[in-house]
Amino acid sequence: MMDLSFILNELGEERDNYFNAVSPPIIQSSNFSFNTVTEMRNAMLDEFDTNLYSRGQNPTLTILRKKLAALDGAEDALLFTSGIGAISVPLLTLLKTGDHIIAIENPYSWTAKLFNDFLPKFGITTTFINGCDFDNFEKAVQPQTRLIYLESPNSYSYELQDIKRVADFAKARGIMTMIDNSYSTALFQQPIAMGIDLVAQSATKYIGGHSDVVAGVLTGSTTLIKQIFEHEFMNLGPAISPNSAWLLLRGLRTLPLRLQRSFESTKIITEWLSKHPAVQQVIWPFSADFPQSALAHQQMLGCSGLFSFTLKDSTFAKIEQFCDQLSHILIAVSWGGYESLILPVIASVKKQQYDLDNKQHQLIRMYIGLEDPDYLIKDMQQAFDHIA
Repeated sequence: MMDLSFILNELGEERDNYFNAVSPPIIQSSNFSFNTVTEMRNAMLDEFDTNLYSRGQNPTLTILRKKLAALDGAEDALLFTSGIGAISVPLLTLLKTGDHIIAIENPYSWTAKLFNDFLPKFGITTTFINGCDFDNFEKAVQPQTRLIYLESPNSYSYELQDIKRVADFAKARGIMTMIDNSYSTALFQQPIAMGIDLVAQSATKYIGGHSDVVAGVLTGSTTLIKQIFEHEFMNLGPAISPNSAWLLLRGLRTLPLRLQRSFESTKIITEWLSKHPAVQQVIWPFSADFPQSALAHQQMLGCSGLFSFTLKDSTFAKIEQFCDQLSHILIAVSWGGYESLILPVIASVKKQQYDLDNKQHQLIRMYIGLEDPDYLIKDMQQAFDHIA
C-alpha cells in the first residue's frame, strides 16, 4: 500500500515535464499530434493508454486517475461527468438482456431510477432487498443474477451491508459486485480490499470538496476498467474536462484534513442533537445507539459528516419551519463541501402526500462542513426556539 502523502502529493506528477511547476498544469487540449503515422496508428489501436483525443484520455486526467486508483487500492480508474455516470455506464457495458441484479433497497434516487426505469428497457431486471440481513442476498439469487449492487452506508437512513461477506458470497457464485462508496470515500472505507469488483463514487462530494465541480469516479481491475472504457464509455462520451480534473486534484490535497474535520465536528453535533428535547432520533453509523454500530466500526475507519434526524413533532409544517429558520446552514442537495447543508425528505414530497406515519418522510438529512461546531449549534438552537 502506497503512503497516503505520496499518493496525494506526488503520484503521477512528473514535474520535469512541465517546468517543475508544483501544481500540475491544465492540459486544455482536445487533440494531440504525433510525429509519425506509426505512432498515431499505435495510439488509435490502444486509446486507453494514450493521449489521442480528450474524449478518451488526457494528461491532466491521467494524473488524477492514478491517484484515485491508488487511494482505492485498485488497479485503475475512470472519470465521469457525474456520480450516476460512474454507475450507469459500467452497467450498460457489463450487463445484457436477461441479466438480473440484486440491489439494496432505497439507493440514491437516480440509481433507483436506473434500475426501475432505464435498465428494464434492455430486459435487465432488479430485485431490491434489505441488505442489512445477509440471508436476503441468498434468497434473491437467480440463475441469471449477474451483479450485486451495494450502497453502504446509504445516504438517508445509513443502512449497512456486510461488504466482505457479500463479496465472498458473490465470488463463490461468479457474480460481480459493485458499491457506491461516496459516503465514506477511500479514506474511511476500502471495498476493493474487502473483495468488491467495482467501486463508484460521486467525486462531486468529498473528493472535490469545494462545491464547484460535478464528477464521478469508478475504480476496479484494469481488465474491467479497460473493457468499460473501450465500449460504452467511448461511445457515450462521459469524460470530464481537464479543468474539472484539475479541480479534483486540488480537492485531493486537503481531503484527509477536511474529512477528519467533518467527522470530528459531526461527533459533537450528533451528540448535542441526541440530547435536545425537540429531537426524536439521530441516525448516524458511529452513534452508540445505531443498530449496526458494531459493523460500522468493523468495516469503516471513520464516518462521514452526513447524518439524519427526526423531530418529536414531525408534522410537515414543523419540519419546514425548522429548516426555513436556519440562517447559516444552507438548504441544498449534495454534501462533502466546505459548507454545512440540510435537506428534509419533505423537499421532495407534496404536502398532501405527506404521511406522518412514514418514518422516511420524517427524515431531515444534515451534512456538517468545515464551520466551527458551536457556530452551527447556535444556528440550530435558534431554529428550535422558533418552532417551540
